[in-house]
Amino acid sequence: MLEHYFIRPDTVDRIRSSWLGEPIEKYVIWLRENKYANRNVYRRVPILVQFANYAWSQGCRQWADLPAVVNQFATVWEGEHERNSKARCKVHNAAASIVRQMLALLLPGYQASGRMKKHEEPFFGQAPGFFTYLRQERGLRDMSIRQYRYSLVRFAAYLDKFGCHRLLDICPVLLSAFVTDASQEVGKSAMRTLCSCLRVFLRYLCRERLVQNDLSQIVEHPQVYRLADIPRSISWDEVRRMLDAVDRRISLGKRDYAILLLLVTYGLRAREVAALTLDDVDWKRERLRVPERKAGHSTAYPLSPLVGEAIIDYLSHGRPKTNDRHLFFRVLAPQAPLTWAAISGRASHYLHKAGITVARPGSHTLRHTCVQRLVDAGFDLKVIGGYVGHRSPSSTEIYSKVAVEDLREVALGDGEEIV
Repeated sequence: MLEHYFIRPDTVDRIRSSWLGEPIEKYVIWLRENKYANRNVYRRVPILVQFANYAWSQGCRQWADLPAVVNQFATVWEGEHERNSKARCKVHNAAASIVRQMLALLLPGYQASGRMKKHEEPFFGQAPGFFTYLRQERGLRDMSIRQYRYSLVRFAAYLDKFGCHRLLDICPVLLSAFVTDASQEVGKSAMRTLCSCLRVFLRYLCRERLVQNDLSQIVEHPQVYRLADIPRSISWDEVRRMLDAVDRRISLGKRDYAILLLLVTYGLRAREVAALTLDDVDWKRERLRVPERKAGHSTAYPLSPLVGEAIIDYLSHGRPKTNDRHLFFRVLAPQAPLTWAAISGRASHYLHKAGITVARPGSHTLRHTCVQRLVDAGFDLKVIGGYVGHRSPSSTEIYSKVAVEDLREVALGDGEEIV
């Protein structure tokens, strides 16, 4: 495979003679299989050869010794190849990420962070069954479990700071101090989620007799009033501005244009768009199927001609050739299906590009816009809830509390008409 990129035989021989020659060649094969451009090979292989020489000079004789010297090598590389202080960090991170990407193929369990993979579940050693309890007994989705993991990692770090390493040592004073400290850094909604996760964990510990008393009642979350906020929607003119900001001449723009139309036309969540496959678009019956929605059901929509044309344009001129049935893919290598985070990020990108100011811009902004437009058109809230996949009617009620467009007119005018 190296001969495909390097014409001179002595260059190929020099790479293969390195004690990491075999892993480097396997990495090149991986780059080609994942459709990385040739320039990536030309840029990365010299860095890896230099890393092999540096690691050997530092006494590394086995592949398992390599992670320990990645950061040191990146620092040396940075000093040799960049004198501009503003760009040094970028050069350092680029060199380290290239080496770590190769090590991820070489060493089982190695992560991009540069550390051997440890168990990701906090308190696993003392409460190993908690996350199994969340999955099996409570039936939580991965997104919800990820929130529990984040909250408990934060709690565990706080306990470690005060030398509390046993669950039996958790006391009301520590819990109150943790909640008070966390409230200084996060908002009310995030604080409510953090406290809820902590209370579930404490009740579980008591149930399993891992602690003597149920301390969950000590954790008091802030009061968040239902319907206290207004939806994060934008006007339809702003939607047009956002869509006009997409460059549909390139494959990236064709993909993003189709994604934005799906979000704002059907009010889909980013996770639902990421899960769409070629089989979910029924061209014969002009239907779009959205399986595994948050409420536990699937929905079939009439396929809008505008959405259908955007998808066809992307499939014909933008989607990479692959056997994977997912609908939307990364443009840059590695060509993998888009994640929900990437989809939300693209929505945020075009909202910023169009100069639209909105709180927490992202895919949910367009979902809110879809629902608000249906409310303004006079549709029944139950119908709207079914259309966008709301689990409870209360989720739709917030859109009926204000006339958003009328308030916008008041804010933009001089207010005399309402006096």
